Amino acid sequence: MKSVSIGICGLGTVGCGTVNVLNRNSQEIRDRLGCEISISQVGSRRDSEDCDLTGISFSRDIFTVAENPDIDILVELIGGTTVAKELVLRAIQNGKHVVTANKALIAEHGNEIFCAANKQGVTVAFEAAVAGGIPIVKAIREGLAANNIEWIAGIINGTSNFILTEMRDKNRNFIDALQEAQELGYAEADPTFDIEGIDAAHKLVIMASLAFGHSFKFDKIFTEGITKIEPQDVMYAEQLGYRIKHLGVARKRNKAIELRVHPVLIPEECLIANVDGVMNAVLVKGDAVGATMYYGSGAGAEPTASAVIADICDLARTIECKPEQRIPHFGFKHDVLKDTRILPICEVKTASYMRITALDVPGVLVQITKALSEENISIEAIIQKEPAVDKEHVQLILLTNSTVEKYIDAAVEKIQSLDVITGSIVRIRVESLS
Repeated sequence: MKSVSIGICGLGTVGCGTVNVLNRNSQEIRDRLGCEISISQVGSRRDSEDCDLTGISFSRDIFTVAENPDIDILVELIGGTTVAKELVLRAIQNGKHVVTANKALIAEHGNEIFCAANKQGVTVAFEAAVAGGIPIVKAIREGLAANNIEWIAGIINGTSNFILTEMRDKNRNFIDALQEAQELGYAEADPTFDIEGIDAAHKLVIMASLAFGHSFKFDKIFTEGITKIEPQDVMYAEQLGYRIKHLGVARKRNKAIELRVHPVLIPEECLIANVDGVMNAVLVKGDAVGATMYYGSGAGAEPTASAVIADICDLARTIECKPEQRIPHFGFKHDVLKDTRILPICEVKTASYMRITALDVPGVLVQITKALSEENISIEAIIQKEPAVDKEHVQLILLTNSTVEKYIDAAVEKIQSLDVITGSIVRIRVESLS
């Protein structure tokens, strides 16, 4: 029985999870592959008591793994985009296949990395970089290969989803829910990447490239976090039959592509609107298959290790194949990848939720509807709340029809300038996912 030798760089949560799952399920993996997967070397700048490295060569210098001639596959689990990029490129230069869980590395430097891999005739696998243990990369690239993918929409950050779930179910404010997420280990001490949408943006740009066959354009993605969501908006959304989720959306629009991450109202009857807590879910709409949904753990030691090892297994099966016989990184041949225009957010078409605080005087609604009608925007639903405690102000909750963003912006600016309006207008986009 042949053996495929791997080297693991990084002994953090995912690194230890990968070692543990490989050790525990070695017989099952061997039976599936018809070959042995052996961990020949581990490179890490710190020790770990969370996994058994008995009989495995250990080095403080992770680059020795990339230089080791006996290693077939290097597994990069150190994170970041500086040292990790150098490590991956070094491994590629030395003719090694690479498996990574590093979403930032792939989203920001994937074009350079895949170009180097193609020149060397090796493969870089990245299933674990998107949605943890959910096999979404394989589903888009291989399972849906017959389809013209029309759009993707995903809850792809568990921390943000947990916070919004807590705000809805327990009427908590954002800060309280974030602190709970940090105490439970779902959010980092610095949660910026999660709550500002950067983590989700990294994942979305990878899925979009797989779906539409274009090169990575992380710098073009529109990104908005959840820090401005208030409990009253969560409550009003429920009254209107919607739930607020932090969504990544990639959609074909004629000869352009939408790439955006932001909070949205989703109809509560949609399956994805009922994905709660730290769970992830991705909807993919293909012209042949229709809408399909993929649900599961988006992070964690063993769910992510499951995806890492799936990539190792795929590489082990094809390690002796010629490069042209392997599945391309994006599922499209490198020479047909497109340089598609990314639609600026001002040209995107969505419906909108608005919360407007106004003086409780006659004619307020007439002035607001006039500003909307001047931009050809109609109102789909409206809730007028009881006057505030001071008896002088009232809140109006509006749902508009689907309109190009620049017209919504113009209408909001007009409404905001009215003398009867107090405070800032709150606006959240609405997605029907139809």
